[in-house]
Amino acid sequence: MQNKAIRFSKSTDDFAKELRKRVNQYFKENNINRYANTNMVLKTIFMLALYFVPFILILTVFENSWLTLLMWILMGFGMSGIGLSIMHDANHHAYSKNAKVNVLLGKLLVFVGGSDVNWRIQHNVLHHTYTNVAGMDEDIDSGILMRFSPDQKKLKGHKYQHIYAWFLYGFMTIMWVFSKDYAQYTRYKKRGLLETQGITSRQFLTSLIISKVLYLGVFLALPIIFSSAPLWATFVGFFIMHFVAGLTLACIFQPAHVVPTSEFQSPDLSGNIQKDWAANQLLNTANFANKSRLFSWYVGGLNYQIEHHLFPNICHVHYRKISHIVRETAFEYNLPYHSYATFLEALRGHAKMLKNLGRNDEAPAIH
Repeated sequence: MQNKAIRFSKSTDDFAKELRKRVNQYFKENNINRYANTNMVLKTIFMLALYFVPFILILTVFENSWLTLLMWILMGFGMSGIGLSIMHDANHHAYSKNAKVNVLLGKLLVFVGGSDVNWRIQHNVLHHTYTNVAGMDEDIDSGILMRFSPDQKKLKGHKYQHIYAWFLYGFMTIMWVFSKDYAQYTRYKKRGLLETQGITSRQFLTSLIISKVLYLGVFLALPIIFSSAPLWATFVGFFIMHFVAGLTLACIFQPAHVVPTSEFQSPDLSGNIQKDWAANQLLNTANFANKSRLFSWYVGGLNYQIEHHLFPNICHVHYRKISHIVRETAFEYNLPYHSYATFLEALRGHAKMLKNLGRNDEAPAIH
């Protein structure tokens, strides 16, 4: 992690000011609030049901191993749906203008095995502020296993990362449960980042341990005790649930930033980045499948990743409407607006970037 302060330029700050003005005007003229609407509430109910109803059926009804495994798979999609569509907006304070509602729904991350405190630090504080800046953005830092940036050291094994990445992605959420949250606690404590969440290190460690024990007690121990399915089906199902969720989440977030259009701004020796913050978002973020409403519904509007990064405090149900404003304003200020027509095209772009980063030290532009 970088220890020096990173500072963005103010050279093109006029774009951000004008864009905020136009987006605010859109909500005012149409008499719309920027938080969740009825459709968002209905989606919340659906995603919660997709996760909890199959779990109840596992505990009470199904004895057949294959039906039990199917329920675990559905829970995997429910888990990723909660993360993409509910918890994500809530932890950005974008779900409701009522802070208590955001806190409550943000805690849903605990029910899928993660930590809302760690998530806000990694995602809100580091990723959204320093998008694709190596040493600061933990979303592109996976240790020695993957190389997501040209500013990271290339190892021999990275030559094959475009092949094995998809398998590793499936372990994302299960790593949250057993190791990542504890490693982040240690790291964030040293860097003083826990203070940004208004919690002491002792309070956080205590709540983290309790939440992990409760999560494993409910979602692993209860099926072991009460499910009529064989024991192996519970362990295999638990793993499959996390693999489905992890792979789904990675396939939504990675093609938004680690793609051929990304420019990976690097700070100079003094910690200065030549571009301003908003320009850095446009240079390192890409949309995809914007015409697919069903897909966008499931992934919490995060296929409109540009809009999300520029306006994380706006509920995702509004991204499609404001995307036209963002695109037109970006073009007016000679800034890029990267967008892949389909989800498959975005995945191919991500795979191409992984291959390039694994085989070239400097990762030359492959736009």
